[in-house]
Amino acid sequence: MTKAMDKITSGDFTKTSGWMDWYTGPARPTFKLPAGAVDAHCHVFGPGAEFPYAPERKYTPCDASKHQLFALRDHLGFEKNVIVQATCHGADNRALVDALKSSNGKARGVATVKRSVTDEEIQAMHDAGVRGVRFNFVKRLVDFTPKDELLEIASRIAKWGWHVVIYFEAVDLPELWDFFTALPNTVVVDHMGRPDVALPVDGPQFALFQKFMREHTNVWSKVSCPERLSLTGPKALNGEQNAYLDVIPFAKAIVEEFPDRVLWGTDWPHPNLKDHMPDDGLLVDFIPHIAPTAELQQKLLVDNPNRLYWKD
Repeated sequence: MTKAMDKITSGDFTKTSGWMDWYTGPARPTFKLPAGAVDAHCHVFGPGAEFPYAPERKYTPCDASKHQLFALRDHLGFEKNVIVQATCHGADNRALVDALKSSNGKARGVATVKRSVTDEEIQAMHDAGVRGVRFNFVKRLVDFTPKDELLEIASRIAKWGWHVVIYFEAVDLPELWDFFTALPNTVVVDHMGRPDVALPVDGPQFALFQKFMREHTNVWSKVSCPERLSLTGPKALNGEQNAYLDVIPFAKAIVEEFPDRVLWGTDWPHPNLKDHMPDDGLLVDFIPHIAPTAELQQKLLVDNPNRLYWKD
């Protein structure tokens, strides 16, 4: 069991009070991942002494290095990673790019960029393995960026074939609908748009998200982060093989209706969790509950992420 506050934040940084550190010594998953499986959503934090955290960050994490991420990849049985720029690094993508360059082709990335980014900088990130940008609309994590700036970025990156990852909460989908549907790129939604799983899976909130995917075939979804969405558990701790039962109907509905447009990732090192830190091995054991057949597992874990991130 991980001890609270036992991981360091290097450099001239002080970890956010109450920060939950990533889990030490995760179980080896019971579920055997298919060959070529991709952890399609994870992060690196620093290390702060080498890659400083951004001045505008809303939190200061413990360090979570590329070496620790790649060790987890191998332990869990994944072949590759998609590393998503963490908000604590702002638009300074150096830690991300360094991890991609150190991965021997086994990682691709999603960056955060500003309007001021140059074509040369985009090309350099592309050469390192970046294949998308992330737009974050979760107000507690980032400051607002004007939508015209985001649309300008989205149109500029299209010539590299990059996609846009969007992170938002379900209650905000109605007001963001017009902007999201105007994006010219493939659009990947983080964590199913964070549905309120206390509401019915066939209720209007989740129906709007399903409509979003149904009517816009350029929209994909990550069916990840049950540990963030679950209200009643059980938690992925202490060998639990039936974790997060309240999230399963939501994720399974998306996997079964849109099997060619879904991705899954651990979200290691799980930034900003407040309730508990899951055992990543037991998180992998959640997968067959939402993708119950070998065919669905192959699409979710191998075919889809490779098609999106390793097409070139």
